[in-house]
Amino acid sequence: MSQDFQQSIFEHLNKKANISPEEIVQVAQSVQNADFSDERTVRRLVKQLARMANKPMSQQKEDQLVEMIVKKSDSIDYSTLQQIFKK
Repeated sequence: MSQDFQQSIFEHLNKKANISPEEIVQVAQSVQNADFSDERTVRRLVKQLARMANKPMSQQKEDQLVEMIVKKSDSIDYSTLQQIFKK
């Protein structure tokens, strides 16, 4: 990925979602070595991403998302995620 392209992505995210490049790098690093079978780890990551996106998430939605990720269910696809977030 070219440096200019990477910089434009960071600038876009900073402008649209107020997410700094440092936050993006921090999340990327935490995901790299994350144990997605550990509920506590997944829950922490879900909360962190919701906070970064400045999107409130109900406890019910958080629980559903965490459960799907931890169980590595085959039902995790785009349409399933859309249904969860529309509720």
